[in-house]
Amino acid sequence: MANPFVHVELHTSDLPRAREFYTKLFGWKLQDMPMPGGGTYTMLDVGGGTGGGMMKSPMPGAPPQWLAYVGVDDIHASTKKARELGAKIVADVMEVGEYGWMSVITDPTGATLALWQPKPKK
Repeated sequence: MANPFVHVELHTSDLPRAREFYTKLFGWKLQDMPMPGGGTYTMLDVGGGTGGGMMKSPMPGAPPQWLAYVGVDDIHASTKKARELGAKIVADVMEVGEYGWMSVITDPTGATLALWQPKPKK
């Protein structure tokens, strides 16, 4: 598959409760990391398959939701192509620390998806 799902991310207003629930339900291993610009990001080690993370929702009052990320080779070209195909750009291309670049789109049907391009390994 050329563009697989590479990460899933929970945005929630109650991070402690979500951490407790998913740890008890699935036995996921959690690791807190500082986020660029402040705050904490909780990485999910699911033991195999696509991993993910949890964070306090960046939009106060928004309902909790999972956001899926699709891997792309060229974040700028993929975001531009999505726009040309009718997507709304929710968050344009942004750098995510030392890890890579992301953008968030809403497709023409109203579904939200993130695009992800990792930085080359050193």
